[in-house]
Amino acid sequence: MKLSALIGNIPGKVCQIGNMDAEVESLCVDSRKAGPGSLFFCTPGLHMDAHDFAPQAVQKGAVALVVQRPLPLDVPQVQVEDVRMALSYIAAEYFGNPAEKLMMLGITGTKGKTTTSFLVKAIMEAAGVRTGLIGTVCSMIGDETIPNHLTTPDPIETQTLLRRMVDAGVQCVIMEVSAHALDMHRLAGVKFKVGAFSNFSQDHLDYFADMDAYFAAKMKLMDPAVCETVVYNVDDERVGAAVKALGMPAMRIGIRESSDVYANDIEIGERGCSFLMTWHKRFRTTISLHLAGIFNVYNALMAAGICICAGAGPESIRQGLESVYAVPGRIELLDTGTPYRVILDYAHSPDSLENVLKAVRQTAKGRMIALFGCGGDRDRAKRPMMGEIAGKLADYCVLTSDNPRNEDPMAILDAIEEGIKPTGCDYTVIENRREAIRFALTHAQPGDVVVLAGKGHETYQEIKGVRHPFDEKVVVRELLEDITE
Repeated sequence: MKLSALIGNIPGKVCQIGNMDAEVESLCVDSRKAGPGSLFFCTPGLHMDAHDFAPQAVQKGAVALVVQRPLPLDVPQVQVEDVRMALSYIAAEYFGNPAEKLMMLGITGTKGKTTTSFLVKAIMEAAGVRTGLIGTVCSMIGDETIPNHLTTPDPIETQTLLRRMVDAGVQCVIMEVSAHALDMHRLAGVKFKVGAFSNFSQDHLDYFADMDAYFAAKMKLMDPAVCETVVYNVDDERVGAAVKALGMPAMRIGIRESSDVYANDIEIGERGCSFLMTWHKRFRTTISLHLAGIFNVYNALMAAGICICAGAGPESIRQGLESVYAVPGRIELLDTGTPYRVILDYAHSPDSLENVLKAVRQTAKGRMIALFGCGGDRDRAKRPMMGEIAGKLADYCVLTSDNPRNEDPMAILDAIEEGIKPTGCDYTVIENRREAIRFALTHAQPGDVVVLAGKGHETYQEIKGVRHPFDEKVVVRELLEDITE
C-alpha cells in the first residue's frame, strides 16, 4: 500500500517530507524488527525515544518514517503532532478499518473488566452473535484463544486482531479498554457502540500523576465522539456523577432500584450467587451465577447492561450469565482435593484485594489465609494500604514476592509490613513465592481457605527484566503432590 494512501485520516497538522509514493509492506514500532518495506514509527516514550533508533530502522530496510520532528535521513517522512495518535489511524487504514465492520463494545474501570468481558461474550453468543474478545487474560476469535501481553494491545496488534476477526465472520467484539491505552491513543479513531465504566479506585499511580489524571484518562472512552451509548455503575459515586454530567444516552446499573438494570433478593454462596435481575419496566429474570462475591453481581449487571444496548434479550442474558463457571484467575477455585479451599485471584490493588477477601470471608468455614505481594516499579503508595487491608480481613497473612521487576523484593515487603503491623494480624514473610505457597498449603487446616492473590492468570514471575515461568495452578499441583508424598 502506498504511503500516501495511509495518511489521509491523521488528525492535526501533517507535513509530508519526500516522496509519498513509497510502497509500505509492514508497520513497525521496534527498530530491531524493521525490514524491507516497513514504515517505522518514531514514538517518544518515558525512558527512550524511538527517533534515536530511526537510523537502525532505515538500515534494516524501512522505506519511510512517521516522526514528530524531521530527521536527517534520506527517506520519506511524515511529520505529525503525535506519533502515537498517527499510529492508530495508520494501522486502522492499513488493515482496512476492520472496526467499522464490527459492533465494538468497550469497557473500562479499575476492576471487573476481565470478568465482565467474558460474561458479555457468553451472552452475545447465546444470542447467536459470533463474538470476539480482546482483554487482559487473552484475545479470543470464536473459540480460538490468543495470548495477550497488555490489557489493550498496541494499535498494530489490535488492528491485526480486528482484521482476523472480520475475516473469521465475527460480528461483535468486547474489548477491555485500559486507562494507559486511552492516554496513549492506542484506540484513536475506533468508534464504540457501547462504552462502559465499571468502577474507579486507586491503581497505576506509577504512571499517572494523580487519581484525577487516572480518572480523566478512563473518561476518554465516554466521549460522545468515541461511543454512542454509555453503561455505568451508578453506585460508584464518582463514576455516576461524571457520566451523568455528560448528558449522553446512558444506562445505569447497580444494586439500588433507582438504576435501569438492578439486582435484588441477592444470595451469596460458596461457589456462586443468585439474584433477581430487573430491567426497569422491561423484564425480570432470576440469575443463578456460578461466580462468587457481590462484585460479581455488579459484573453480571454490567454485562447485562452492555448486551441490552447491543440488542440481546432476557433469555440470552440469563443463558449467557449462567453458562460461565469460571474466569481464569478471578476468584478461581482450584481443584485440589484438599480439606481446605485454594482460590486464585489477580487482585493486585487495594480495592480488588479488599473485594476478594470480603467475598471469601462470607463463605469461609475456617480461617482465611491471604498470600500476596506487590509489583515492583509500580505504585508504591498502595503497598502499606494492601498490608492494612489484608491484616484487617484475613486471619493469617503470608507476604511474598509478586513481580518484583527491578526492585529489591525485601524493600517491597518492608513497605507492606508497615501497613500490616498496626492491625495485629499474624503474618510471616517468605520472599520466595513458591516456598511461600508451600508454607500456606502446609499450614492450612480443614475448613480453611487459602487465597493466592496477585498473579491470577499470569504464568510468569518478572525478576530483573526476566520473565521466569511461574504458573500458580501448576505450582500448587506440584507442591501438593510433594506434600502428599
